[in-house]
Amino acid sequence: MMMKDLLMVFVGFVILLVGVLIGMAYLTLLERKLLGYIQIRKGPNKVGFIGILQPFSDAIKLFSKEQTYPSYSNYLSYYFSPVVSFILSLFIWLIMPYCFNLVNFNLGVLFFLCCSSMGVYTVMVAGWSSNSNYSLLGGLRAVAQTISYEVSLSLIMLSSVIMIMGFNLVDFSVYQDFIWFIFMMYPLGLCLISSMLAETNRTPFDFAEGESELVSGFNIEYSSGGFALIFMAEYTSILFMSLFYVLLFMGGYELTFFFYLKLVLLAFIFVWVRGTLPRYRYDKLMYLAWKSYLPISLNFLLFFIGVKIFLF
Repeated sequence: MMMKDLLMVFVGFVILLVGVLIGMAYLTLLERKLLGYIQIRKGPNKVGFIGILQPFSDAIKLFSKEQTYPSYSNYLSYYFSPVVSFILSLFIWLIMPYCFNLVNFNLGVLFFLCCSSMGVYTVMVAGWSSNSNYSLLGGLRAVAQTISYEVSLSLIMLSSVIMIMGFNLVDFSVYQDFIWFIFMMYPLGLCLISSMLAETNRTPFDFAEGESELVSGFNIEYSSGGFALIFMAEYTSILFMSLFYVLLFMGGYELTFFFYLKLVLLAFIFVWVRGTLPRYRYDKLMYLAWKSYLPISLNFLLFFIGVKIFLF
């Protein structure tokens, strides 16, 4: 019986992995299509029916290209940091509260914070090991940005955790049966969206890839498979952040079409912001994190603690 249970869990993990990878592939297609229409052009439409096979042709092209590496790079860390980055971005998906044969974390929010904090190291190592000034500067920027916004991100999550007094993501669904948390914590919900944009290095906070001064940031020396893995890690993180936002603020996990519609809406917001907003200035980004979001999230945290103490 034990072996049968383990087999079921393994099959569940494989289904989750395949689902995440296909979802990530089509998120890239969604982004390219939406950016095309925002810029009044078609987007990819040649490979397959209306470009439906484009992500697979991109993947085949990237992974079949020659793997180059700089002669002065620290080869092992240069080679393995994209791999570790991608594995970490897949690890986070373990906390998705499936209703069948998968792991149920009592400390899901903490696991998410641990995995997202580990992702900082892969970016730092990728930037440093290339032994290029551009990639080092891009890596340092990305690390400073990610660490800054992780502080406000975790404080915003703590406010939600204090409302339900637990870290289990299944509990969020139970508590949001009557009212979504976004209606109770609207300012925090908006702060969380922009913190997630900064956490995933997306426009308007994509300073790690400031093309005007850093060419392409920490991944400048990567080509073929290494670049593909960094790219996949980023889009997997975007998809997960959309899911996490829905779990925390928009009704929790439910196995319905509406749940996946909410998830796609959040992913659409990521792309929409990229298509419409210009890049921030770097000092303004840090100012926003430490002078705006940190005080706001701290004040709301104290407010919700007070609400819990005095009402319950």
